[in-house]
Amino acid sequence: MPPYTIVYFPSRGRCEVMRMLLADQGQSWKEEVVTLDAWGQGTLKASCLFGQLPKFQDGDLTLYQSNAILRHLGRTFGLYGRDQQEAALVDMVNDGLEDLVQHLRQQFLHNYEEAKVQYLKELPGLLKPFETLLAQNKGGQSFIVGDQISFADYRLLDLLLNHELLYPDYLNDYPLLSAYVARLRARPKLKAFLESPEHVNRPISARLKI
Repeated sequence: MPPYTIVYFPSRGRCEVMRMLLADQGQSWKEEVVTLDAWGQGTLKASCLFGQLPKFQDGDLTLYQSNAILRHLGRTFGLYGRDQQEAALVDMVNDGLEDLVQHLRQQFLHNYEEAKVQYLKELPGLLKPFETLLAQNKGGQSFIVGDQISFADYRLLDLLLNHELLYPDYLNDYPLLSAYVARLRARPKLKAFLESPEHVNRPISARLKI
């Protein structure tokens, strides 16, 4: 049995970055899919520490809170920078991505089609910090921090791929980010996962069904 179990809704949501990380690191995991109807019954929610999913099992360790899970996986697989300075930068990138995800979520909670139009206007400013960091690291030819992949790279890739579904071809306007996505996508184990039905057929959001 794989040591890892992801308990989550039938969507990419907060967990696709974990799946990409585990796949790229050659790990297997078990999925326990929670439907919205089952979640609405309240029993599972009441059993969760913070009343939220995802729930993540690593052997006898149970974790909640997606960013805590990512940091745990980062430490486990050496995906947290080479030293304290790089680790601090990885945390900074992850926090910046969290802000962007929360902003995206708030935008799309109401009128989805109107939100898409407005959000596209904001996108250059929202992506600029990540372009800047990438450009500062070997002219954009490496990772978001340092010279080895970190959990922040998987999270940034997840966000950029989700944006591709919302705005096809938008990366044409961001050559550094486009090349970055292409490099990460070409990693053999990650490529296999991203081309699998499990990823391709999984919607971004179970509620929005996109």
